[in-house]
Amino acid sequence: MLKGQSAAKTIIGAGPKNGTAPAKRLVIKPLKSKPKLPADFESTTWAKLNEAVVAVNSKQGVSVSLEELYRAVEDMCLHKMADRLYNNLQQVCDAHISSQLQRLAATPTSSPQLFLEKMNECWQDHCSQMLTIRSIFLYLDRTYVISDSAVRSIFDMGLRLFRLHLATHPEVEDKTVAGLLGLIQADRNGEAVDKTLLKHLVGMFTSLGTYASAFEEAFLEKTKQYYSLEGQHFMQESDVADYLLHCEKRFGMEYERWQQYLDTPTRKPLVAIVEQQLLAAHMPLILEKGFDALMTQKRVPDLARLYVLCARIQALEPLRVAFRDYIGRTGLALVLDEEKDKDMVSALLGMKGQLDVVLKQAFQKNELFSNALKEAFEKFINQRQNKPAELIAKYVDVELRAGNKGQTEEELETTLDKALMLFRYISGKDVFEAFYKKDLAKRLLLGRSASTDAEKNMITKLKTECGSQFTNKLEGMFKDVDLSRELMMSFKESTSVKSRLPPGIDMNVNVLTSGYWPSYPHLEATLPDELTRYQAVFKDFYLSKHSGRRLVWHNSLGSCVMKAHFTKATKELSVSLFQAVVLMLFNDVDSLSLEDIRDASGIEDKELRRTLQSLACGRIRVLNKEPKSKEVDDKDVFHFVRDFTHPQFRMKINSIQLKETVEENKKTNDQVLQDRQYQIDAAIVRIMKTRKSLSHKLLVQELLIQLKFPIRAPDLKKRTESLIDREYLERDEQNPQVYNYLA
Repeated sequence: MLKGQSAAKTIIGAGPKNGTAPAKRLVIKPLKSKPKLPADFESTTWAKLNEAVVAVNSKQGVSVSLEELYRAVEDMCLHKMADRLYNNLQQVCDAHISSQLQRLAATPTSSPQLFLEKMNECWQDHCSQMLTIRSIFLYLDRTYVISDSAVRSIFDMGLRLFRLHLATHPEVEDKTVAGLLGLIQADRNGEAVDKTLLKHLVGMFTSLGTYASAFEEAFLEKTKQYYSLEGQHFMQESDVADYLLHCEKRFGMEYERWQQYLDTPTRKPLVAIVEQQLLAAHMPLILEKGFDALMTQKRVPDLARLYVLCARIQALEPLRVAFRDYIGRTGLALVLDEEKDKDMVSALLGMKGQLDVVLKQAFQKNELFSNALKEAFEKFINQRQNKPAELIAKYVDVELRAGNKGQTEEELETTLDKALMLFRYISGKDVFEAFYKKDLAKRLLLGRSASTDAEKNMITKLKTECGSQFTNKLEGMFKDVDLSRELMMSFKESTSVKSRLPPGIDMNVNVLTSGYWPSYPHLEATLPDELTRYQAVFKDFYLSKHSGRRLVWHNSLGSCVMKAHFTKATKELSVSLFQAVVLMLFNDVDSLSLEDIRDASGIEDKELRRTLQSLACGRIRVLNKEPKSKEVDDKDVFHFVRDFTHPQFRMKINSIQLKETVEENKKTNDQVLQDRQYQIDAAIVRIMKTRKSLSHKLLVQELLIQLKFPIRAPDLKKRTESLIDREYLERDEQNPQVYNYLA
């Protein structure tokens, strides 16, 4: 086919290179007249195309080749018939789509599944047919449609017509949506469903642009109803751990459902609804009903699941509060149970270890939860004033004693670190210091310390925690022991001393600085002559080197190893000094009354009764008492057991000073209270000297910052009144709630 109105002359020459033959000429002449289209070109061409479209819509074979149909469309477009061609095609498609949906609407179907299958067949046919039609009219789609933005592409035109005719048959759309929701519910109930069918029909709404209005709103509402009922049912029928596992599975299933056949924007509202109905709506009940049980039963995987689920719905704060409150209730029960004071520290350490596992493995080391644990421990452990601090000190004492075998150095170090962790939580650290110092003194003086390195390491830890002022006296105690060891070496090497010492005995003396060590009652006793002479020689030697000092002998802290000759064997007895004094009285006689022993020993009555009780009523009895009883009465008579036997050569008769008495305990606590009074007085004077004038409220705030122990309002009132009486302070004349410092 020739195009245009004329053609130019063109001469093409060809021949041998030597130019011997003349060149041939090809001449193109202009057309004599303009070509014209046949009068019926448009109608016949459209008829051919229409026939092809009808055949495609009828699922019949097309008699003309695709190439010929494509050329026909191209010819019509080139001859400016594109707009009419597009309109004709639209009318044919419109009629076909209308008939298809009318037939679908009129088809009686009792089964929703069957209706969905027919709807899917209609939709798949439409998409397939429109793609085939587009391939025929591709030239129209690529020229005419592109040149006019108001004109839809052929496929989009088909979608628009499908959407319009679907809107005229709302019953079809309603039945389709209802059927889809029914299938989805069956899928949620665990029934086998055709997910490909779901994907195609949900995709239909997406392609039509009606997904949000026609399907998504109804789907989300149905989802809300479904999970609301399911959440209520499962909360009543299952325990919390099973419910959490069910929630976790549901989230996974809904995510898969979204991936398989839902539109992308649906994910967020779908997840939000499931989270709200299954978790957020029931979270208070979940925490109230099951959190304590999960903690008590140490169900770490379930707690980890709870943490993750709470994080999904931004509910970590309620979980943190539940965690803190659980620790508070559990810990307070341990602290207030006076019958189990002996095991309190072990129980608290076990509880802390369990909580650390939960914090690490379940709560992902969340700092907020770590702070909640610290807050709860600090609160409950200080609800019972002074006692936890005392028991922690005693726990450390037990661990550091020489008799505590079975632990390596690393294990002992770990145990002390754990005890130190509890120490950090107590506010009355001065109470711990007092009892720790008292127990340390006994370990050092009686040789009961397991390891000097462990002792010094513990003091280093305390120094790191509380500063050098806290451990100053403790370090001084070690210094005294080391100096005493050097002093005794010098004493025993002195030639002037050796000649004066009584033969057959050896004695070691610890010289203690009174300011470092706990105060001990001065108990008199009539010592054997050998010991008295030994003390006198040592006193002369010491004062010759340290003039101006005063030595006071504390007999209650002494210990002895003495040989006892029984009928069947000779034994070595490790006893206290008072026990030794009593046993020495039986060298000349076999029986003595309580009064005789009291007169001969010079030991105070109460201490004497305790000493005799340890010798005659303990596990190792070298004395017999008449009448037999656990208590020592005024008329008791004691007999030396000459036929005493024991499998060991050396045995220890429990020294009374190893057992803390009620009086000792009370004295230690009273000393702490006395020291606190001095610290309160000093702090008040220090603050007032700086501020000159201060209200009572501000004074309390300043004291709470400076003091390392809790202070009660009545105690503060007593101390301020005492300072006013001693003229350190005065009340302001205008406002009695204000104190003025008196220089």
